[in-house]
Amino acid sequence: MNDPYRVLGISRDATEEEVKKAYRAMARKYHPDNYINSPHAKLAEEKMKEINEAYEQIQRERADAPSGAHSNYEDVYDARKTYDRVRRLINNGNYGEADTLLEIFAMSDRGAEWNFLKGCVLLRRGYFYDAQKFFETACYLEPSNEEYRQALENIRAARQEHAERTGNSMGEMTDSCVSCCNSILCMNCCCNCLGGRSFYCC
Repeated sequence: MNDPYRVLGISRDATEEEVKKAYRAMARKYHPDNYINSPHAKLAEEKMKEINEAYEQIQRERADAPSGAHSNYEDVYDARKTYDRVRRLINNGNYGEADTLLEIFAMSDRGAEWNFLKGCVLLRRGYFYDAQKFFETACYLEPSNEEYRQALENIRAARQEHAERTGNSMGEMTDSCVSCCNSILCMNCCCNCLGGRSFYCC
């Protein structure tokens, strides 16, 4: 691939903070969500892939550097700490930044926790069907996790309730009023799991 530092527009002696700042700026600019229904959607998707690959390559190179070099790198990119930060961002309503951090992870590192948190981000953004798929994957990868299972059961229950109330066998949320109430109910699916406050429907 191209020089990852050139892709992010930084020098090779950039600090960890400068690397992160450059990545986040470019990720915000080229994130596919910004180009929905745009003729540039495909280009943005390809650019985002290039940005992610560049960031991951820099991450790998610095992780493999001799002891003492980039001494704070391990702390910055520790998976558990990153997941904890994503949870805080979701609870604070910073879904875009949370999603950006999740997209940093290589495909091979996207395990149960990653899928659960991705589902939470999608849920908060109103993508119920997609959120459910990620919750299902999280439960498949870690079936004994109560948090993941509860989130999946809650979103399934919300869709089933909507189906029964509207006669929509697929449980799709099409009615505006019911959609609003179920949106709030679905927020609770992960809001409670993530330690956030609950929202109540009228």
